[in-house]
Amino acid sequence: MRDGYSGLKFLFDATEGDSRHLYVGIELEGPFTGKNLTLSFPRWVPGSYFLREPIQYMFDFEAFDGNGNLLSSNRKDVDSMRINLTESTNLVKIKYKILAIELSCRSTHLDGTHVHVMPPFTWFLPVSGIDSERMEKTHIIKAHIPSHWTPATQYLEISNNDSKGLLTNNSGRTYHFEAPNRDELLDGILEANENETMSWVVEGRTHHLKIWDSGGYVPNKKMLERLKDDMDKVVMEHHALFGIPKWDNYVTVLHFTEKSRGGLEHLNSQTSMLPRQCLMPGFEDEYKDLVSLFSHEYLHQWNVKRLRPRNFLNYDLQKETHSDLLWWFEGATSWLGDVLCVRSGAWSEEDWRKDFLRKMKRHTLRNGMEKESLAESSHDAWIHLYRSHAFSRETQNSYYLEGELAIFCLDAELRKRSKGKSGLCQLMAILCEKHAIHYPETQKLGVTYKDIRSSLTGMEGGLRLGKMLDKLVFERKAPDVDKALQYFSLDLIPEKVSKEGEIESAWMGVQIREVNKQLRVTSHQQNSPLRKILMPGDEIIAINGFRVNSNNLLNKYLKGLVDCDTEITFNHEGIVQTCTVSLPSQPTKNVKLDGKGNKKWKDYIATRQTI
Repeated sequence: MRDGYSGLKFLFDATEGDSRHLYVGIELEGPFTGKNLTLSFPRWVPGSYFLREPIQYMFDFEAFDGNGNLLSSNRKDVDSMRINLTESTNLVKIKYKILAIELSCRSTHLDGTHVHVMPPFTWFLPVSGIDSERMEKTHIIKAHIPSHWTPATQYLEISNNDSKGLLTNNSGRTYHFEAPNRDELLDGILEANENETMSWVVEGRTHHLKIWDSGGYVPNKKMLERLKDDMDKVVMEHHALFGIPKWDNYVTVLHFTEKSRGGLEHLNSQTSMLPRQCLMPGFEDEYKDLVSLFSHEYLHQWNVKRLRPRNFLNYDLQKETHSDLLWWFEGATSWLGDVLCVRSGAWSEEDWRKDFLRKMKRHTLRNGMEKESLAESSHDAWIHLYRSHAFSRETQNSYYLEGELAIFCLDAELRKRSKGKSGLCQLMAILCEKHAIHYPETQKLGVTYKDIRSSLTGMEGGLRLGKMLDKLVFERKAPDVDKALQYFSLDLIPEKVSKEGEIESAWMGVQIREVNKQLRVTSHQQNSPLRKILMPGDEIIAINGFRVNSNNLLNKYLKGLVDCDTEITFNHEGIVQTCTVSLPSQPTKNVKLDGKGNKKWKDYIATRQTI
């Protein structure tokens, strides 16, 4: 064991990408604390509140001592391997392969064009057989990749050189990185491909952007430059609120695919995945969504990664760790991330209004708020949000969407009572100063509901807002968005107003997906007249005998049928059935912002940057 080093070595070899086999290794030097060494494969990826079983992709596991002798090993429980040691064992070298075929921001993926390494999806971790304190020491990461690829990672690069493979005999380039402790080892990413790593400085902090397209499409150069400019604006708006981070550089990995969308934050990096149209000219809404996702994940550096639920300070990656606070960590991040987009100028006010319209339409199609509180929704994320079904909107609340609207309502009331001197964005900054890791004068690491409530009530204008927060978080009730908007002299009106003489369409109250010229019911809207007749998966075949195979055609046949007996022919479980119902008109939902807003509104969306 070299001086000053008692951590572990984590290796991978990505030179056989066409096979989708990632060669993986771990090296553990003695001393060992028993006759057995047990390693467990993580089942949880921090930031994604759902247990997965990435060990399903692991195969060809072998363990050797320092002399190359094979050590006996066997599976233990659902997620572990146990290696038998001898008295003379002073080094254990482990190697196995990962079938790296799952393409998502949460997983390790490899093909002939790139590798995306997620540590909890790649490496076993020792749980017995060595001193547990060694996991908090400096760890070495060695990556062997094709010579024409370059890596992007938050890990500290020590060296790189041309060499033969670490776990294969393939030529390539080996990069040597270090991670100072377990948290930074697990909560980093490494993306390697042949695309240039774009690097530039924003307010003294270096940003790195690494892109990859699953189909090999090359993004539009002007759109890419536009994105970098808007990233700068968003970053500076974050810094205006939280201050310029004292921690290291920031890495943004963007994966472009046909349809997938998602993002996952890490300590000093993010992987975000979107349809490739977001960087094509003319796809303005898709581009604005990319900016929003970047802002959301960037904000997580503070709200999740450094300001954490107190029981998330030391991640247990083998079991569920519940929190009642996801309405704050995800809902508040969604709310503030988009507010910072418009304050920075990366979004226009009209962009914000269009996004708010989309959110309100989703909000009014759900009634799960009456069945589940935000606290309950947060606690049950493992079994609800990540295991949703066709009836979820009826019984489950969204701590993302409804949490965001609840935060907006609380923010408006705080600003009203403080005469504009306090806001929820300042509350987040205050909580970071009091409870976040990597802050110099924290009072106590990790945050609880009591901490959020007491900091709120301690702000100017917040003295009597504790009860409002309690109701928003613990009552099974939708937040009063209309009242919040009144503070800004804004109203909610219907998206579309029927014109005089216009023929109304009958309302079926179901969500429909058009697939291969078939109309399939996916879920019910609130108060659907067909709730007990059509089930998710049913195919709508005809209206009054007229065949329908597109949403456009269905909507045409529904015109003029309000309060009329209407015959619906549908396929349920392979049996064609018919029902006759009287369908109502489309319910009026107030979802669109109306009014220019007052000075308070203009101040709300104005930049906080000092120019």
